[in-house]
Amino acid sequence: MQRDWIGDLVAQLHTGAITRRDFARRAAAIGLSATLIGQALRVSAAAQDASGAKASDIGQQNVEHITDTSKGVIKLYSSWPLTGSSEQIGGDAVQAINLALDDFGRAAGGFSLEYEALDDGIAANNGSWDAGKESENANLVVNDPDCMFYLATYNSGAAQISIPITNEAGLAQISYANTYPGLTKSFEGVTEEGEPDKFYPTGKRNYARTVPADDIQGTAAARWAYGENGNRKAYVLHDNQPYGKGVAQVFRLEFEKEGGEVLGFEGFDPNSPDYQSLMASIADTQPDIVYLGAIVNLNASKLLMDMRDFMPADQVTFLGPDGLINQDFVTGAGDAAEGAYITFGGVPAGALEGPGADYATRMQEILGHEPDAYAMYAYETAVVVIQSIDKVGEKDRAKLVESMLQTTEFNSLLGGSWSFTETGDTSSTAMGLNQVQDGKIVYLKAIG
Repeated sequence: MQRDWIGDLVAQLHTGAITRRDFARRAAAIGLSATLIGQALRVSAAAQDASGAKASDIGQQNVEHITDTSKGVIKLYSSWPLTGSSEQIGGDAVQAINLALDDFGRAAGGFSLEYEALDDGIAANNGSWDAGKESENANLVVNDPDCMFYLATYNSGAAQISIPITNEAGLAQISYANTYPGLTKSFEGVTEEGEPDKFYPTGKRNYARTVPADDIQGTAAARWAYGENGNRKAYVLHDNQPYGKGVAQVFRLEFEKEGGEVLGFEGFDPNSPDYQSLMASIADTQPDIVYLGAIVNLNASKLLMDMRDFMPADQVTFLGPDGLINQDFVTGAGDAAEGAYITFGGVPAGALEGPGADYATRMQEILGHEPDAYAMYAYETAVVVIQSIDKVGEKDRAKLVESMLQTTEFNSLLGGSWSFTETGDTSSTAMGLNQVQDGKIVYLKAIG
């Protein structure tokens, strides 16, 4: 029976009825080994090239995918939280990486690709990232001679720890989720002195990110709040981390620029058992919107619950950034989450179309739930890595850094294409507005 399945798949591959990536995925699902998958792909390569068929609808379309593995092994590591409130966020991203690797037959540039997911979170932080763990992970990967890419990190604060380490080692680092502007560029009033240069001790860039930075997100959020939602008085809170404070500060500056009044800007204690006193004092200032720059791990759900005790949803808008766009935040806040607005650099998986919808469907079949919104960027990050290796065909860290940073006209799961800018940022400015409705995060529209 399995022979019949394999024979049918090979026939479809040779005739172009399925792509090479679909063949690799389906063959792996029925138990065909990576070696045999690679052999089948090599046999069909000439026929597919002659017919103009592409290996993928996602990524750079002019990159030849090489499935031979005779040159040895290249190791890929990722590093982000995998437990606690980050279990689904991190786990879905790991699965997206694995899906991309399966789609490309776990090979590139003549090498077999091996992947290991590291956890930089600790239980004491509800699974959130820890500086010591991230430093440990970064030092582990730079000292592995087979490692050519570090897919890291999820949290911008963690990236501030690891980028200097990978930069000294000349190792390519690429993130699917870091959004703090200062990692790649300066932004007046938001980034710290010496950023981003202080993260690159060699003077050469080795880092890129596939997600739009918070100078785009915070600006779009403030313009929507003032221009479309009609808010005029904002109270801005943040979690005192580079990401949360950074996006909150961008929102603050743009909201004031639009003509709004910021009644307060302060950090909150993520270890506090409740925020009743804080919310009572904020309610006294009479805001019509509360903006929260934070990640779900740092008690954001409890903060929203206590906010609603003093400021009901029909009177005060709640708006947060992409650090809150996950089901854990909604579940944790319960009924208090209803009506909350959340921005995200793109659209959730359920709102993707075309190739993006195919990705979302396959991920849901694997996971049993709609994939976390960020996992889409994890998939694209893996494709950037695979194609960078295909372009170079050597186990050479310096050449692979250059290849990664030269990624252009990358066909996205969101539709359209993007390229890396000279700072290693995506040229995409896609930004979406979402709202919690009936306990689910629902995509409303593009903003910005």
